[in-house]
Amino acid sequence: MDIITVLQIMIGVIIFIMFLLVIFYLYLIKPKKQKQEEQTSVFYSEEEQKETKKIENYGRFQGELTQQSIMDFMEFDEIIDNMIIRKNKTQYVMVLQCNGVNYDLMSEQEKIAVEEGFVQFLNTLRFPIQLYVQSRTLNLKEIVAGYKERVNVLKSDIEKIGLKIIQAKRANNRPLLEKLEFEKRRKENVLNYGIDITDYVDRLNSNQNILQQKTYVVVSYFVNELGGNLANYSKDEIDSMCFSELYTRCQNISSSLASSQVTSRILDSEELVELLYIAYNRDESEIYQFSKALDAQYDALYSSGKDILEKKQEKLDKEINIEAIDLATDSILRADKQKQMEDLEKERNKTTRVKEKANEILDQYEDQLNKRVFEIAKENVEQYKEEPKEQPVEVDVAKTEPNKPLQRRVPPAQGQRTKQVMQKQSTKAIEQDTTLETPEKKVMKKRITPEN
Repeated sequence: MDIITVLQIMIGVIIFIMFLLVIFYLYLIKPKKQKQEEQTSVFYSEEEQKETKKIENYGRFQGELTQQSIMDFMEFDEIIDNMIIRKNKTQYVMVLQCNGVNYDLMSEQEKIAVEEGFVQFLNTLRFPIQLYVQSRTLNLKEIVAGYKERVNVLKSDIEKIGLKIIQAKRANNRPLLEKLEFEKRRKENVLNYGIDITDYVDRLNSNQNILQQKTYVVVSYFVNELGGNLANYSKDEIDSMCFSELYTRCQNISSSLASSQVTSRILDSEELVELLYIAYNRDESEIYQFSKALDAQYDALYSSGKDILEKKQEKLDKEINIEAIDLATDSILRADKQKQMEDLEKERNKTTRVKEKANEILDQYEDQLNKRVFEIAKENVEQYKEEPKEQPVEVDVAKTEPNKPLQRRVPPAQGQRTKQVMQKQSTKAIEQDTTLETPEKKVMKKRITPEN
């Protein structure tokens, strides 16, 4: 046999022997432990043994969990009409949430005014109250989710405006294009600001050491304070009377706290449930919030998602809204273009409209005009043509003399023509003077001649 196989056999034998020794050791120790327990049980009585077991099992639930045991642990019956009912409907509780003031940032006079207001609040109390302070971990996930939804809405709005800008460029509508570009720049600035705020709040939410402290005023009212024979009233009547008394007390406290610049409000039933939920579940409330429990509908018999038909209907409504917006913008652009075409057509048909209006005026005065005059006027109206507008003539004021009339500035091409025309006119005038002389002028010439 090889050396390796011999060593393997020896190692296996050694391990087997060690296993047998361990079993033998445990067999010897077990009776010794039983003897020690029997000896200790002799020195301790049964009651002491039960107490030691209770101490060992402290904090562990033992027995059957029932609804009554849970209600006994929570020490209140129910929550209705913004009230906590306790002790088998013998005590009614209403809670006020107070908002604090920045006392350290106030001036001395403001601090004195707040202190005097709080003293007045204490002096006006005619019934017992309790102050309860609850610290909560500030969770900003819901705020961040709301910011992100708004950012997504802004992005979709910017995309729609971009499509409208393309349509305005195709229609060559300059005023609408400038308006849409301005609106797009404004939305982009708001979007950038919203993204920065969302990132900042998200970074704050990553820090789990942010705590929020809330102060509450607990107001109680006992059924015995109603007086009289309560058996004559039903449970609903007792609840309504206790509610009215508690509400008046809370209103008095709220008005008294206002003198010390502290605002307050009454918690509704859902907020009372959240208050008790956090009080009884200090650790779990940070992990699983009460709002999530309500959204999950764990308090309902069953929860169901949206029907597929409802989802299709919502999707169809969104598509209809988008197409309606596009159709509205296209119709506005087309209407604007059509109006421009109509204006051009009106300018082209100006002469016809002028003729129609002139004929209407002539028809009104037909009885007052001569028949022949009326017919000639009608013919003139039919022969009317719109004359082209004359261009304004520039006048050289600097070169004009004060005693001479103003001369028109004529372009050089027209100036040469006018000179030739003036020369021809002058020659014609001279010829006319020679041919059309009167006998008086002939006589005058004869007198002036040197022969005479």
